[in-house]
This record gives sequence, structure tokens and C-alpha cells, in this order.
Amino acid sequence: MKELLLGLRLLWGGGRGSRVRFFLMAGGSAVGVCCLAMVLAIPGILAAQDGRKAAREADCLLNAQRVCVGAERAPLELELTDPYGSRPMTRVFHAPGTTPIDPPPGLKQLPSPGEMFVSPKLHEALKKEPGLAQLVPGRERGLIRAHGLAHPDELYAYIGVARDQLKGGRPVTSYGRPYTDDETVEPSTLDIVRFTLAGVVLLPLAVYLSVCARLSAASRARRLAALRLVGLSKKGVQRVNAAETVAAALLGALVGLGSYASANQLISRIGLPGFRWYPSDGSLAVSATLVCLIGCPALAWFAGAFGARKAASNPLAVRRTGVEKPPVKWGLLPLLPGLGIVTGYCVAGATGHAPRDTPLSSILMPLAVVLVGIGLVLSLPILSRSLARSVAHTSRSLPVGLAMRRNEVEPGGVLRVATGLVLLVYAASLAQGVLIELDQVSKNTSPVQSYGLPLDGITQERQKAFEAVEGVRGHGMYAHSWSNSEVEFPPVIYAMVATCSQLRGIVPDIGRCPEGRPFRVTNPRETYNQDSRPGADFPFHLRNAAGELLVRTVRVPKEQVGFRDEAGISPLSSGDVVVPPTFLPEGFRPEGATLILAGSSAPDSVRSVLDGIGGVDPTAKVDTPGVVVTALQQITVVKTILAMGMILGLVIGVAAYVVAAADRAVERRPQVTALALLGARTRTLRAVQVVQVVVPLTVGLVLAVLAGKAAESSYLVSGGGAIFWDAAGVPLLLACALGAVVIAALGSLPLIGRRIDPELIRRD
Repeated sequence: MKELLLGLRLLWGGGRGSRVRFFLMAGGSAVGVCCLAMVLAIPGILAAQDGRKAAREADCLLNAQRVCVGAERAPLELELTDPYGSRPMTRVFHAPGTTPIDPPPGLKQLPSPGEMFVSPKLHEALKKEPGLAQLVPGRERGLIRAHGLAHPDELYAYIGVARDQLKGGRPVTSYGRPYTDDETVEPSTLDIVRFTLAGVVLLPLAVYLSVCARLSAASRARRLAALRLVGLSKKGVQRVNAAETVAAALLGALVGLGSYASANQLISRIGLPGFRWYPSDGSLAVSATLVCLIGCPALAWFAGAFGARKAASNPLAVRRTGVEKPPVKWGLLPLLPGLGIVTGYCVAGATGHAPRDTPLSSILMPLAVVLVGIGLVLSLPILSRSLARSVAHTSRSLPVGLAMRRNEVEPGGVLRVATGLVLLVYAASLAQGVLIELDQVSKNTSPVQSYGLPLDGITQERQKAFEAVEGVRGHGMYAHSWSNSEVEFPPVIYAMVATCSQLRGIVPDIGRCPEGRPFRVTNPRETYNQDSRPGADFPFHLRNAAGELLVRTVRVPKEQVGFRDEAGISPLSSGDVVVPPTFLPEGFRPEGATLILAGSSAPDSVRSVLDGIGGVDPTAKVDTPGVVVTALQQITVVKTILAMGMILGLVIGVAAYVVAAADRAVERRPQVTALALLGARTRTLRAVQVVQVVVPLTVGLVLAVLAGKAAESSYLVSGGGAIFWDAAGVPLLLACALGAVVIAALGSLPLIGRRIDPELIRRD
């Protein structure tokens, strides 16, 4: 206890510089704890949203025969989820029964037939788009309160209908389940997100907090060595150092938690793209708060103890500025097995022997990522010292020679300056791999995504607007022939009305198309429609806007064209007939026809087309084979979380570099002053500072890019997707690395001043 009090007395009695250093350490810790709190809050936000979803899930008490008890008297409900643009809109149709039940969370009472309760966001949408009343019919009785909604932007409605009007409803006796089947982020995907955030944010954060805890390490080590020489024990020296670092970290943790609370209130109200939450959801749990309040000071304690180790064991070497011991080559040990595992997966993918989600991969892949990350950090001083020695022997430039000699005798300084940015680039490559894998999961395997819109009730002007939506590259009308209802199984064929160019936009893998003539399509992997025999005639009913009926006959042509549909989501089937638009008289369309639109299957393109369709008519019912709009919403949430993690990682990485570079420059002021007194020019000293920082940083970034791309490829190979090599992400990584080098070079220039202060080299 005496040593701790001595450390605090030395802190406040050490002059203005000591107090400035203390507040800088506290401020740096506050930034780190605020970022840590944001990462720790994400699982709580998702859990809170899923909890509210589970609380409103309709349930029914089952007997031993798995039959709902009192089903004949219980209310009925039917839940439908449809796309509103690229966002899901959920409608719960409720038909009352003779047995009353408690309303779901967010409602004071259940809607009666002809009434509805809507979420605030859907209430706004109904004001902007009156046509939505077709999908959400009824008189609005009120709004759903916050505890009945997953998030503020949710489109949700409870609609009351008569019991005889509800088809397909199921009985409900209560609300609330232990879990929900509609998680905001699926558990398997959430594990991937956690793993990625740990690499993108938590690893650089640990480095950053360690850097903040070791500010002015050299001057503090000299002071601790003096205490050791006057009789203080080794443990006492460590406790004195820990008093300052732990006090700064604890103060920073408190300020960081307060900053996060303010940021949570602001960001939750503004919202992130595709991801919003209530402020209460972002409140930290007790366990997360303890992690911030205990973890940050604990890390500062260990960093302070490590920094005081040399001063406690060999104080004379510290006071006399002894030469550092060269880094041991054991630092390369984690890197070699990590790269070995990564290389093995890359070779397996290149030779066509990629593992498919094996249990061994779930262990080896995270282990390899961690080993490579640790290896990059520990190998930096070794590689920097070796490079500095070889360059110093061969270079004839004075700035380069001085910089390399400094890196040779002080390789540990490289670890503090470059580690944050190196880990950031490495983690960015892994994040790209996660996004690629999520894109493969969320989209269909076909290059084309089709959209089906029933044309009943849609004017021809609106149909043309649908066909002109940005991102649509093919369209056609799909209809079936008229059938006699008196026959039990009447013969029926399906026809697509489109030109050859329009058809190729819908089905790219199709044979040579005879323009202007009807033909039938065949797919060798599908069962052929036996009703579609060449020469057979089938009537089609056509109607115009006035309701006039016109019957046209289609004769199945002999000419056939083959097509392929590996994903099985094409609107065409083997035996369908394709007729040119000239088959339709002006103003007439097939009765019961469906408008087929087609575009790219890329998630961004799908989202754009759905938004365009919603912009034309938000009430249009859209069928999207192979795509679930809730999955699009989930991918949007995951991408937003990862983007937020990347921004936090960028802030932490840059902050770690700025703090370490500035601190190292302050520590080197005596050496710089000595060189200036010997006649070195300011321009030479600045060149030395730039080279001294840029060269080891460049080495580390090159290693990070190479190891990161290898780790990303091995992650994709072990995931079993179709994409193994991400060449598109290389320019972005190289641009980030180049930007980091430029920032490091520019940031090094102001650290050399013009004023010479001989007091800096005065002996204590």
C-alpha cells in the first residue's frame, strides 16, 4: 500500500509533464474503453430485439396428442411477411374467438374486425403511400408501443378480420415463447460476426491500450530505476509503476463508459444503415461493464509490470541507457505454423480438394488466424532489426544510415508504432472474406434473379414503369391457357410473351432464339409437359382495360430451343411456349398473367430492384424465388455491424499509431538534440524520423497484406463456398496500406522541431 501511495505522490509531484502524461494515458484509455463498450453492446442489442420478437410469438397450449386445447373457441391468427421495397413488412391478421386472451406486448387490446394497430414506421408509410391501405386494411386504432417491436424501423401491423374471412389461420391462446424462429442474426452467422469483430476491433484495441499504458516508458523507467537504486524492492518498483498506470486506466474506463452512454443515446436515435435499436437496448450489461472497469486496469497493470521489469532487475543499465538486447527468434514460432495451416487450405482449394465444413476446419481455421495475427506482431522487431542491419551496411545515405542504426539498436520501438496499423490491415482482409461468404449464402447460385408480379389490377402504364425499373434487364408476361373447369384434369400449357432479347435477360443460358416466331423450350434436366404436344391448340383469354374478352389460340410449334436452369428458379419449364409480343392485340393482356422481371442476382442489385418496384407501387405483391426478404435484411444488419467494426478498428489503429509515434518522438528528443548540436540539419533529422518509421511499417504492412489475403482465401476454402480467391479486394487493401504509410510519413514531420534545448541532454 505504501508503494501505491508513493506512486500517486510521484504522479502529482512530478511536475506538469507528469500530470499531462497521466491525462493523456487516461484519455487514450477512455477512447479504447468506449470502442470496447460498443463491441460488447452489439450482442445485447441483438438479444433484446430477439427477446421482443419471442415475447410476441403466438402460442397455443398442446395436449398429449399435440392438438391445441380449446382450438374451436380460441382466436385465429395468420402472419404474412411481404417485401416493402427491400425491407420486410409483417402483417398479423387476427380473428377473435369466444375465449378472450391477453393482448401481445405493445398493445392494450387486440383489434376487432375492421380495426388495426400499426408500428410508428408503418404509420408514416401509410401517410406517404395511401395505396398501402390495400395491404393493411382497416381503421387505425393506435400505434404499437416500443416493447412490442423489435426495432424502431420495423414495419408491423395487427389487423382485425372476421373469423369467416380468415383462411389458413391457426388458434392462439397466449403470446410469448422462450425463443424466436426469426432471429435478427442467425446464431451461426452471429458467431462469425463475433469472431470477425474480435480480430478487427479487440486485437488492435489490446495493442492500443498497452501503448497508452506505456506512455513515456523510457523516462518512467529511469525514475523507477532511481527508486530501485535507493533501496526499493523489485515488487515495490512494480507497484509504484502500477499506481500510475492503473489510476489512469480506471479514470479512462469511467470516462469511456460515460462517453459510450452518450454515443448510444445519439446513434440509436439517428440509426445506422439498415440497423436501428432503442437506447435501452444499447445499455451495457453488468458483465460487460465489469469487463471495461476491471479488464482495462488489469491490462494496464500487466503492461506496467512488464515495463518496470527491466528497471527493477537491472537499474544501472536503465540509468546509463544500456543497449537493448536483440529480440529472440522465438517470436517467429507462432507465425510459421499459422502460415502452414493457411497455406495447406489454399493448396487444397487450388487442387480441387477443398474441405466442406469439416469439424477439423472449425478448430484449425480460427487457430491459424490467431497464430498468424500474433506472429505478425512478434515477428516485426525481428524482421525490422534484420532489415535495418542489412540496409545500414549497404546504404551511403546519412539519413537512411542513422534511421537504420536506430532501428537496429531499438527494435522494440517498431512494435509500438507499427503494430496497430499492421493488425488493422490484416483484420480488414479477414472482414472481406466474411462479407464474401455472407454474399454467397444470401444470394442464389444463378446469375439471374427473377421477380413475379400478378398483373390483375395493374394498369398498362404501371406495367411499363415496372419494366423500366433500374436494374431490370429482361421482362415478359407469363400466363397459362384457359381450361374448362368441368374437366377434372384439363390439358394446360404455359406461355411466355417476350422478344428474344427480353427472354435472354430472363434465361441467359438459352439456345438460338428465332426472332418473331413462336417456339417451345426444353430442359433436359426437367420433366417435359406432356400436354405440350406439337400441333395441339390451346385457347388463351385476353382482356383489355375496359374488360373486353378476346380469345386467341396458340398452336404448339414444332421448333424447340433448349435452355438450362442449374439453380431451378427460372420461370420457364420444359414444354412452355414462347410467343412474340405481336401475338397480343393492342391494349390486351393474357388473363391471370404474371409480369416477370429479371436482373442480376447480386444482393445490392436485388435490393435496388425491390426498392424500384416499391417506388412504383408499394402495394404490389412480389414473388422473389430463391430470395427471402428477411435474409436480405439480416445481411444488411451484418454488413452494418462489420462496417461499424471496421470504423472502430480504423480509429483504434490510427490512434495507436499517433500515440506511439508521438511518444517515441518525445523519448528520442535527447538523441535528436545531441545530433543537432553535432551539426545535423533539421531537414536531415526529419528525413531520419520519416525513414525510421516508414521502413518498418512498410515491411509490416506488406506482411499483413500477404498473410491477410492467404488467411482470407483459406477461410473461404474451408467455408465450402464457390469463391476462393478475392482478387477484387486486393486494390482496396493496397490503397489502405499505402494510405497508412503516407499518414505515418506526414505525421512524423512535425515531431522534429527547430529549437534546440540543451537541457534535454543534461545528465540527471
